[in-house]
Amino acid sequence: MMNGEGSIKEILEWYISAGVDVTCGEEPYCIEQKASDKFSRQEDLSPKTEPIRQATTNLAQVTGAACQNAKNICSAAKTLEELKQALENFDGCALKLTASHTVFGDGNPQAKIMFIGEAPGADEDRIGTPFVGRSGHLLDKMLEAVGLDRNQCYITNILPWRPPGNRTPLDSEVAVCLPFLKRQIEIIAPDYIFTLGGSAANALLESAESISRLRGKWMEYKRENGSVSKVLASFHPAYLLRSPGQKAKAWADLLRLSKAINS
Repeated sequence: MMNGEGSIKEILEWYISAGVDVTCGEEPYCIEQKASDKFSRQEDLSPKTEPIRQATTNLAQVTGAACQNAKNICSAAKTLEELKQALENFDGCALKLTASHTVFGDGNPQAKIMFIGEAPGADEDRIGTPFVGRSGHLLDKMLEAVGLDRNQCYITNILPWRPPGNRTPLDSEVAVCLPFLKRQIEIIAPDYIFTLGGSAANALLESAESISRLRGKWMEYKRENGSVSKVLASFHPAYLLRSPGQKAKAWADLLRLSKAINS
């Protein structure tokens, strides 16, 4: 074996003559062997397989099961009393856990006019009757102005339980409670439905339009037997208390309802 600088020089010359012109580290290695090792381990080159995601989330599955359960319960109720008792016993909506009372409905069960709001407020939750607070007092005055009262109407909400802090209801909460409202409509079979606020109109009509676009025109709600209830959307009394400048539009909506009733 050669020693010293001469040996190092000769080794370098040998590498150069062999085609090596770049050093990558202190230890020599064979490119061909590395490539061979790389391609021999096919599992390193195969694309990583991501775990299969569920088509629906756990929340969606729970909501779907609760909705189906609500539909089954509602279909068995033949009267408002049976439906009210079924709602009292229903545990498929978490809002019930934070509410003081189940707010079912109020008014004439044989009414041909049905008013539907969004959800109970603090006063309604405390008493257990819909529209008894400031919004309810304004609604009573609105009805009186067109010659109506609660004995001639039926009043209820999309949700029978108050959302904590009067927050906006979640879509899942509306979906679970909607079968109970629809069953109320089936039992009462009103000729006219007057929705109070955009949330009520959107839930009932399966629409995403704003209340400004929905109000002022007649729409239809088709019941299970094929009969149709005429629907008119307007502002919620709570909104009118905050925005009194919109009362003229609500008054026009009430006049439109009164005209249809008396025609």
